[in-house]
Amino acid sequence: MKKRFKVFIPETEWEESHRVLEATAEVKVGDPGVKYTEDRLIKEIDDVDGIIITSQHHVSKKVLEAANRLKAIVKYGSRPGMDNVDLDAATAKGIVVGYTPAANSDSVAEHAITLILALLKNLYVTSSQLKQGKWRDNSLLGYDLLGKTVGLVGLGSVGSKVAEKIKGFGVKLLVYDPYVSEEAAKRTGVRLVDLETLLKESDVITIHAALTESTVNLIGEKQFKLMRKSAFIVNTARGAIVSEKALTKALKERWIAGAGLDVFVEEPPEPDNPLLKMENVLVTPHTASFTYGAFQREAFMAAEEVLEILQGKKPKAVANPEVFSKRRAPKG
Repeated sequence: MKKRFKVFIPETEWEESHRVLEATAEVKVGDPGVKYTEDRLIKEIDDVDGIIITSQHHVSKKVLEAANRLKAIVKYGSRPGMDNVDLDAATAKGIVVGYTPAANSDSVAEHAITLILALLKNLYVTSSQLKQGKWRDNSLLGYDLLGKTVGLVGLGSVGSKVAEKIKGFGVKLLVYDPYVSEEAAKRTGVRLVDLETLLKESDVITIHAALTESTVNLIGEKQFKLMRKSAFIVNTARGAIVSEKALTKALKERWIAGAGLDVFVEEPPEPDNPLLKMENVLVTPHTASFTYGAFQREAFMAAEEVLEILQGKKPKAVANPEVFSKRRAPKG
């Protein structure tokens, strides 16, 4: 029996999740380690109905205009940002863009807190020095998280999880998020402030905002100059939210104490990126959601979302809900 649909997964996260699709769809999996340029992606999705992507893939307007059969795009994890899918172009073609909110929120929140603790405790330097045969001295003194002020930029699914988990360390929590009400902030146990206040009063700033036109370079030279010299910044959201040029300058000139980065403007970053060579920077290769649990949750949710879209149903999480005004009313 011929299968009704074809789904392309450039970078699969959990192979068992393909069973959700295989009853009605042929599943095509990408080659490991391949970087999918626009031209390659156009070629790969020429005959597919749905595609499941990671944060590393960019489905541009050019790709979408060439995709005459495509009906569904689903991203593993958080809502696709401007670096993942051209939502306007997808909507214009009637393509539904879904995602899997909260599937990796706990994993990313744990990673953010791990980076915060590692920076405060100076773990990168202490581990490196001990491996070189050096023992402790006063230059390795760290800080307690207890009593510190932690500023969260963004209180979405990940930011809320960070707030929930980090409370146990006895911290004061500030939040900047123009889309969050005072009532919602109170329920979460945080104080809602403007960005300037958060930067001035926080010992640690952790980024959990979505990448949009308004958040590109949200943290630049002006913002770093507002921060305390003893402050740390952590970014597990998107690299472009923090200006790398400004961050490099802030670290070199000691406007701030250090940074923990899981994301970069260009991924992977060039080997000569100065942020990779600084002692006061702790880096990880966009692995905040690289856990068995997150991969399993994301993969099964993404497979179910694609199937729902292809069957004419409305999935649980849609990045471009206005697309349904261009299509026949979905089931469910």
